[in-house]
Amino acid sequence: MEEWKGKHFSITDPKGVNTVIYEVYITNKEYLHKYPKYTVERLRTTETLVGELSRKTFYVDDPQDNGNQLIIFSFAKDKVVINNGLLIKDEVRITKKPLPFKYNTIYSEKETELKDFKYTPNLKRAITIIDPETTEEIKPVLYYDEATDEVKGKCKLKPYKSYFAFEIRDDKK
Repeated sequence: MEEWKGKHFSITDPKGVNTVIYEVYITNKEYLHKYPKYTVERLRTTETLVGELSRKTFYVDDPQDNGNQLIIFSFAKDKVVINNGLLIKDEVRITKKPLPFKYNTIYSEKETELKDFKYTPNLKRAITIIDPETTEEIKPVLYYDEATDEVKGKCKLKPYKSYFAFEIRDDKK
């Protein structure tokens, strides 16, 4: 029998809210010249309905002694609430106030392709695009760019539809 050495924790979403959580990874220094400083991976989850509420259990496969940095997105009808979290031992610490963030919108009345963003070796990308209605990631189609000798991706975005895109990076100030 295989033993699982990860951690898990649960949250309860109110009606009309759907929370997704990503773990933030820092790229090793020797790869920074070629890859983004930060990458993210969505945590696996299971869901149980409790009346009109959704109880979600999130799983961290590789708990670190110094903690696992988490970013928490709670999608409601017309907004997204963003929080930082840290999993340390058996405790999840979440910021008391949601983070301020900068954002741009992508809107088109025609079908659009967002392309030419870089990938890390394991295909975790620096920019993540989420459909806020389903909270599913928009999966890119990979292609090889011979001119730059890189694997790149492109995502098809539907017209008249909103998307949520994010990238983790340092504040340059």
